[in-house]
Amino acid sequence: MLKSRSPELHPEIPYFVPSIQKQKKSHILLIVCFVFQAGLTTYYHPGINLKKVHYDSIKLYENLEAETGQAVGFHQPGSVRIASTPARVDEMKYQMTRTHWHVTSQYLIGPEKIQELFPLLNMDKVLAGLYTPGDGHIDPYSLTMALAAGARMYGAQIYNPAPVTALNPTTDGKWDVQTPQGTIRANRIVNAAGFWAREVGKMIGFEHPTIPVHHQYVVTGTVPEVKALKKELAVIRDLEGSYYLRQERDGLLFGPYEKMEKMVLQDSWVRDGVPPGFGKELFESDLDRIMEHVEMAMDMVPVLKKADILNIVSGPITYTPDLLPMVGPHQGLHNYWTAIGFGYGVIHAGGIGKFLSDWIRNGEPPYDLIECDPNRYGKWTDVPFMCAKARESYGFNNVVGYPKEERFAGRPTSRTSGVYELLKDKASMGFHAGWEQPHWIYKPGDDTAYKPSFRRTNWFGPVGRECRLVMEKVGVIDLTPFGKFIVKGRDSHKLLDRLFANTMPKVGQTNISHMLTPTGRVYAEVTITQVAPGEFLLITGSGSELHDLRWIGTEAALGQYDVSISNVTEDIGVLGIAGPNSRKVLQKLTDEDISDAGFKFLHYRSIRLADIPVQAIRISYTGELGWELYIDQKNMAAVYQAVMEAGKDEGIDNFGTYAMSSLRLEKGFRGWGAEMNCDTNPLEAGLDFFIKLNKPGDFIGKAALQEIKAKGLKRKLSYITLDTDNIDPEGNETVWHNGKVVGNTTSGAYSYSSQQSLAFAYLPLELCSVGQKVEVELLGRKYAAMVIQEPLVLTEPARTRLQRKAKGKA
Repeated sequence: MLKSRSPELHPEIPYFVPSIQKQKKSHILLIVCFVFQAGLTTYYHPGINLKKVHYDSIKLYENLEAETGQAVGFHQPGSVRIASTPARVDEMKYQMTRTHWHVTSQYLIGPEKIQELFPLLNMDKVLAGLYTPGDGHIDPYSLTMALAAGARMYGAQIYNPAPVTALNPTTDGKWDVQTPQGTIRANRIVNAAGFWAREVGKMIGFEHPTIPVHHQYVVTGTVPEVKALKKELAVIRDLEGSYYLRQERDGLLFGPYEKMEKMVLQDSWVRDGVPPGFGKELFESDLDRIMEHVEMAMDMVPVLKKADILNIVSGPITYTPDLLPMVGPHQGLHNYWTAIGFGYGVIHAGGIGKFLSDWIRNGEPPYDLIECDPNRYGKWTDVPFMCAKARESYGFNNVVGYPKEERFAGRPTSRTSGVYELLKDKASMGFHAGWEQPHWIYKPGDDTAYKPSFRRTNWFGPVGRECRLVMEKVGVIDLTPFGKFIVKGRDSHKLLDRLFANTMPKVGQTNISHMLTPTGRVYAEVTITQVAPGEFLLITGSGSELHDLRWIGTEAALGQYDVSISNVTEDIGVLGIAGPNSRKVLQKLTDEDISDAGFKFLHYRSIRLADIPVQAIRISYTGELGWELYIDQKNMAAVYQAVMEAGKDEGIDNFGTYAMSSLRLEKGFRGWGAEMNCDTNPLEAGLDFFIKLNKPGDFIGKAALQEIKAKGLKRKLSYITLDTDNIDPEGNETVWHNGKVVGNTTSGAYSYSSQQSLAFAYLPLELCSVGQKVEVELLGRKYAAMVIQEPLVLTEPARTRLQRKAKGKA
């Protein structure tokens, strides 16, 4: 049996100690453990702002030796992601357009350049590569020592070993951290405990969904062909072979990601806890488990066939269900933060440290990173789900990353709406914060298979059918995944007036409101209804539920507002009904007057439908005549069946979120997380109507917005049409003008009403005029685009107003 030596160790996230200690304004206690890594560093990430995390890490590491005097063993030969299938080439083109508008350099290169960077490669299957200069690898142990030295330089104190035995919140929002060496009082704590993170969370009642997986890498002895090279090989990632490979001195190091049926979870640690004292120990290696990938690596890099294996290292890497880390303040306990679940610890360490330290110092995240928010998980994230998703995420590590990707392990969770059983066999379901929600609806003759693509695929026609349904007849959609809160009490109006930039609606009315950060960026978009005096129903997006609840709860606690805040997301089901015939359908089921005069737009009523109590709001995110019906989950199926029965003569049917997205874009509706987020302010996003700078209350971000308005904007959200063929924009594509990058799209879709592609895009002010021509890059090709007047299709209320004016003039 091959004998393994212990690899070098490093803390997952140590760097934000010195960043914060420079300020000397607060004391932060990090609970840090050490994990094993192969030390890879890359600017590349398929996400958007996680690219910034990688960039900040590498820039820190480049200067760390000069700053601390500690060598870090940083090698930067660049890296190449190898494409050996047409789909993989498309993926690289897709990623190129999502990178051009970022600071990082990245190039799509051909076989000749690839062989120059890695001359030992078998080029038979190589079609193209994604080349990132400046990528490489770093010695984890040396990096750890340098970061520790830097932390001490700026006044940090490091205690090792210092196991945490208890965490106790104090009445003033601080923490007492108990260790064998004594108790430490901290203003805030950051759980960065790696594979111990789950146990640290359990001390205060959290079941963090993190689980260690067994990851192996192979180290060879000296390879003569490697030793003879005059410059270091680029790191390669053979995506079809699902492994990475780099030079290690005069040999090679490569690490595979096994398929989900072969990979191993250390699930006993979830059940029984991490063994006391576990630190530098390793798992038993298993060459047979990775032999398939070893053979593919030997085929791609033939010198491996003759290489001696010095070591097979097998150790724990911590995974979350979706492979992304959990970073930021945690909802439910004040001043408890996490930096856990890093499947790629080294490349995240410096950037996440900077991200968190900036957030703690400034009171808001430096940029949007909601995909890593620890509050994206909830009680529905149980152990079976976590294990199934971690296995899937590891096994799918290098699969082609399509837009609108769905992964099916562990589904459904405990979160299913009252109509799920009625719809599950009729629709292609999407996963939204644990919920199953229809993306598009099946009809006889449709190709119902899951067929992800970078181009139009099997759902394109059916979604058009659903759009016509809503525009011409009446459709029903399950909107249960919305986050739903009740805020009430003596200070409810005062709290919400402080949190939101809009004025609060009167009793029985609804509006769209935005929570802003102190620097005036959009933290959240929420639909607010005052259902009774001092009682407000707040509705937010499914992915924002606990993200928004934490922000609201923190402000309520800090301001000592006399309010109660209830999360009723799982108690209340939501049906949307939209289309010109929607009023006819609902009127059959109620004695209430729901005429245009009797039930006005953006008004709320408590009514009975089919003799079942329903909270109804006249609103529709399709922009058509419609209502949202809020129903006790146990009554949801009965209301749905009554509505469908009542609508038979009106042509009623179901529709999904893909159709809703297309319809909302046609109406010019902005979407949170796309057109607005913590990277944008509401003025450049065109949300002026919802921002009441003249309201008496001093809402969060007001002063900053006034300053932004006084200085003037540099860019603006624009509405553009595209001349495309079999492809549509998704969002985050590069916008070009005269050969230069000038902006990026935020979301896009096909407009079935006008039969053309449509998108929102941020452009510099000088390019925002109607008629301005630009280009949008899609899969390596630049498509002609033009700024148009929004909206492309008027909303139902706007059309109704115009009709009334026309009648009045007549």
